[in-house]
Amino acid sequence: MSALRSVVDWQWENATAGALAGLATVSFSHPLDVVRTRFQVHDGRISNLPSYRNTPHALFTIARSEGLRGLYAGFYPAVLGSTISWGLYFFFYSKAKQRYLENRQELSPGLHLASAAEAGALVCFCTNPVWLVKTRLQLQTPQQVRPYSGFHDALITILKEEGWRSLYKGLVPGLFLQVTHGAIQFTAYEELRKAFIELKSDGSEVSSEDSLDSIDYATLGASSKLAAILSTYPFQVIRSRLQQRPRTDGTPRYMDSWHVIKETARYEGLRGFYKGITANVLKNVPAASITFIVYENVLNMLKLARFKDQ
Repeated sequence: MSALRSVVDWQWENATAGALAGLATVSFSHPLDVVRTRFQVHDGRISNLPSYRNTPHALFTIARSEGLRGLYAGFYPAVLGSTISWGLYFFFYSKAKQRYLENRQELSPGLHLASAAEAGALVCFCTNPVWLVKTRLQLQTPQQVRPYSGFHDALITILKEEGWRSLYKGLVPGLFLQVTHGAIQFTAYEELRKAFIELKSDGSEVSSEDSLDSIDYATLGASSKLAAILSTYPFQVIRSRLQQRPRTDGTPRYMDSWHVIKETARYEGLRGFYKGITANVLKNVPAASITFIVYENVLNMLKLARFKDQ
């Protein structure tokens, strides 16, 4: 019974640490997320968005014309989605790892990959409606016709005008993104973590896992995130373009993922699939460092508190 309780405690510790990590991450980086989304959907043709030269110009232009409200458009669903996503991700990920660890001493890279992929797919199904609303709010400008007044108004309006199926626009590239991005990031994180531990153990038989510090966690988080971004960024562009608000006559700008791929390749080439990547790297690489610093330290504090109670 005590063993079962320890397992449940461990899973919820991972979920709590993940949720707090996600909340800390999104709080400081949201303006870059707005810039990234606007770059992603700007295809150089018909658009209700202004044209930006680069990331600093976009930040300055949005701040000047829309103020703090523009820089933090979609902040509530971003916080909600990030907190839920990280909490569920770490929970599902740790649960999958625990299941795969049965009758094994340690997990192989393939099983780390499977654990992360499983967690990513489950999270995507749970959170796609939140990310769709966030994208819609981030793309609003003062000139928007019939703008959403906030998260709840957007949700109700989308359901009323487009139906519940519209909440799952971008689900297919979102699934590819979640599964591959998370799998690459967490596999890279786990393998790099092993390498760091081996380096710190300096050939001794005693594990130096507890000797990893915040600088180590920051380095691990940033490196694994960068690898995942470079590998999966086109999925983000496809998802954002699918999640745009329909035209005033109700027709979508893109019909499906294949339509996005064809049109983007035809008019913008390979570069079109990497629009906004500078803002994305600036946002997510430092954010990943903070995420894993918070996650690992919160997890260590929760473990320490549990051991003291026993």
